[in-house]
Amino acid sequence: MAETLELTAGGRTVRVSHPDKVYFPERGFTKGDVARYYLSVGDGILRALRDRPTTLQRHPDGIDGESFFQKRAPKNLPDWIPTGRIAFPSGRYADEICPTEPAAVLWAANLGCLTFHPWPVRRGDTDHPDELRIDLDPQPGTEYADAVRAAVELRDVLGGLGLTGWPKTSGGRGLHVFVPIAPDWVFTQVRRSAIAVARELERRAPERITTAWWKEERGARIFVDYNQTARDRTIASAYSVRPSARALVSAPLRWDELTSAVPEDFDLATMPARFAEAGDVHADMDAHAFRLDAALELAARDERDHGLGDLPYPPEHPKMKGEPKRVQPSRAKK
Repeated sequence: MAETLELTAGGRTVRVSHPDKVYFPERGFTKGDVARYYLSVGDGILRALRDRPTTLQRHPDGIDGESFFQKRAPKNLPDWIPTGRIAFPSGRYADEICPTEPAAVLWAANLGCLTFHPWPVRRGDTDHPDELRIDLDPQPGTEYADAVRAAVELRDVLGGLGLTGWPKTSGGRGLHVFVPIAPDWVFTQVRRSAIAVARELERRAPERITTAWWKEERGARIFVDYNQTARDRTIASAYSVRPSARALVSAPLRWDELTSAVPEDFDLATMPARFAEAGDVHADMDAHAFRLDAALELAARDERDHGLGDLPYPPEHPKMKGEPKRVQPSRAKK
């Protein structure tokens, strides 16, 4: 077995140790395959991660071994990889890596990182998100095709608010739609916008789409996970490898291919060829910065005219002003 593999990206050489270690037993993909994959999509994943504080989802012994999320930058971080300081809801903080060149992705891959979880902010201003992220999460009884149908309707909702989204597969059963925004609002305002968008989507198809935070109330519907916009919540980046048996990846899509593509089309073996042919289909995202004024106005109308205020935060968050009780409905009745 080879002890090291040397890969060069952007003029910088990164050593990958134990490249023959098997990470995906079903497919036979190795640590070296993962590193070479990230080299092949380097421009795309760097676009998704550039200057963003990023949590590393590490599987140093492959998907069948132990895994963990690393938020704080490792002590052996090279001096050419910058960090950004982010504040958690608890008031604590951490310095996370902020990739600025493709070699940083390879360096993380050498640590066993499969999935990159970037914050929706840049290291120059970590309190003002520059992306509104919509997570369409299939619930039991629904499937990917249901998420696609919801995404098509979401595109129309966003358009009515002067927003444009860029869709991608989650690498699982769901879909993500990212909207680049001007960094003029704090996390609570961006989350409020996400709730307004989600409620409008739910109004259009209440039998198929839900904003219900409690699982017992969701039913067989697509859950619009508005809390993915809460501080310290992150979504797998475009091009990230997911820890699934088939080594699926989170694949950026064009809207015109959304209804024909399926998650299984995109994995560690197929994405490099797609990238070589089509390039990064989300390359133009950073050229846009939409405004949330209309979404926030919709949120204000929902509250004023329909009594629809805030929704529950994730359990690890401190209690927020105006938030309803975090009590499971069935327990509240008792």
